[in-house]
Amino acid sequence: MASAENKQTASPMALMVADVARTMRIQRGWTQEQLGQELGYSAAAVSAMETCAQPASDAMLVELERVLGNGTAVFESARRYMRMERYPLQFQDYALLEQAALSLQLFATNVIHGLFQTEAYARALIGGGCPPLSDQRVEELVQLRMERKALFDREPVPMIEIIIDESVLRRVIGDEEIMREQLLHLVECARRRNVTLLVLPLDAGKYGEYAGARGEMNMVETPAHEHLVYLEVQDESMLISDPAKVSTYAQRYAKIRSQALGPRESLDLIKRLAGVAE
Repeated sequence: MASAENKQTASPMALMVADVARTMRIQRGWTQEQLGQELGYSAAAVSAMETCAQPASDAMLVELERVLGNGTAVFESARRYMRMERYPLQFQDYALLEQAALSLQLFATNVIHGLFQTEAYARALIGGGCPPLSDQRVEELVQLRMERKALFDREPVPMIEIIIDESVLRRVIGDEEIMREQLLHLVECARRRNVTLLVLPLDAGKYGEYAGARGEMNMVETPAHEHLVYLEVQDESMLISDPAKVSTYAQRYAKIRSQALGPRESLDLIKRLAGVAE
């Protein structure tokens, strides 16, 4: 909903879109009503976009590119960055890296990693967080999380490996049906040729060695073949690029991987937890 508060808090990208759209509209000699007719929006919606009372939605940016873009792709580029700005602040830098990654190595210890969540699981998880969020913000974050899944089918195809602590698979988020659907989704994900899914079993530490004790991590290989580590805890994040530190995390990840079940055993365990007959 458009508001005066939005005008005060609009992001730099929203302000840029508003200025460019207004300039292009005026250059064409169109009124806000005329631009609205071309876009399929009301004059009030165009006005709200130009004043940032209601910044351009993803759908409006698509139409702005079609009507005003003139081959510049300016609004298409803005879509990417405005989507990033809707993420929680601590996640924004990593979101860009994730989108472009050549490979990802992930270790999940508390909940299913966001890339692998179903919509129902994500909604239950985000909606049940603390402090509570408005229904509108919950839905916005759920949809942003679902949009991240485009990574799986991107070209070039990224290689993704995820190790999931068994406790995550047994922790019911939402209800039993939501959890079963989530487990079955993991089974489908594991069948992708660019995905390797492993489970770190509950008894991984019974012989005195447990490499996963220090928590989850995301290891990223960039298009420039740079290796980075992203950590997030309690709404705080850290992006690590120092080669010596990244090497330590890589060694720790390799140890966690050595203590995990193999791909076939992991898939069988997930199926059993989902109640799927062999």
